[in-house]
Amino acid sequence: MGISFSPLALTQALPFLPLAQGDIDYQTERRGEPDLIDATLAEPATKVILTRNGLIAVPRGQGELVDYENVKLRLATLPGAYMADELKANPEAVAMFLGSYGGRRDEHVVAVDITRVAARPAQFGVDDGTNGSSRGSAGGVAGVSHSSQGADAAFDETPASGASGATARKSLLEQALDRFDWVDLRGFAPHASAREAGQATTAISLSIWHNRQRHCPTCGAPVEAANGGWAQRCTNESDGRRLLFPRVEPAVITIIVDSAGRALMQHNAAWKNPTLYSVSAGFVEAGENLEHAVRREAMEEVGITLGEVKYLGSQPWPYPASLMMAFKAHALTTDVHVDNVETVEARWVTPDEYMAAIISGRMSAPGKATIARYMIEEWLGHEL
Repeated sequence: MGISFSPLALTQALPFLPLAQGDIDYQTERRGEPDLIDATLAEPATKVILTRNGLIAVPRGQGELVDYENVKLRLATLPGAYMADELKANPEAVAMFLGSYGGRRDEHVVAVDITRVAARPAQFGVDDGTNGSSRGSAGGVAGVSHSSQGADAAFDETPASGASGATARKSLLEQALDRFDWVDLRGFAPHASAREAGQATTAISLSIWHNRQRHCPTCGAPVEAANGGWAQRCTNESDGRRLLFPRVEPAVITIIVDSAGRALMQHNAAWKNPTLYSVSAGFVEAGENLEHAVRREAMEEVGITLGEVKYLGSQPWPYPASLMMAFKAHALTTDVHVDNVETVEARWVTPDEYMAAIISGRMSAPGKATIARYMIEEWLGHEL
């Protein structure tokens, strides 16, 4: 008599996730310091990274590389000494203390979001950069190599043409709009070092929240950044100036496998790419635990009853504020009934069938920054 093994018996936790690589010490105990940002910027080893409209700044020319294989991207950085006066001159900018490295209090990283600086009307007839592409060059002087370009070389502090004096000089943050390339985190993280991918993920997550929530959700008063950018404070004195924290939206994502080792690949109605197939996913309901959400989503989307559920790992997905928690689940039934609302097609495939569909172009895999891709690779036993 043969011995039956669970299809989840050899499942291992995902060893690598591109948006879950941060190794920074948040130094949460310092967030209440009233002069935290100014004091940090005064430290000689502090570096500043920039965000804008959910994008991250990289050196000129690197934005064109995000779609290539085996390329390395890095963050555009500025010395902290540049930023103290810039933040005073640009109150629309939001500074966020990301933390420190190596146990040394002088190795700090500060992120500055300039979305609202970019949204100001252009001055001196110069494009403010708000219409720039999410990747590739956003303008500026052509022919400058980013490979040897330092922070000083990235900016031109001479007065704008036809103007005179300090009043005509564009601030460094205004110059950054078209002196750096601006790329999506999903394109940056797979090509970056673990450390910089972690910095970019945190910076983008916080900056998106600051730009989406500009008023107190309770009383409607304007908010201001607090706790080193990790919180907001309501400005309404009569309502207690309450402290507000970023919202995190838990979501489950599940690769469903049957007793024969096949995986269920699904195509979502919202996806523009007709060949994109991925795995089951959905938000956790109020008062619901994760395992219940996994089973509920499978029944709602594809009509499959699940048995054993095994946790694989998690990573943030700041679009706008999700935390993706990955599972692998054993299907007790195999008759697929798609809901035709979220899921319009679902099919069982063996590893060989899946790879044949990928090679032929009948299916395409989730992107390199997604947790879904690494879940599929765990099932396959090799990289895509």
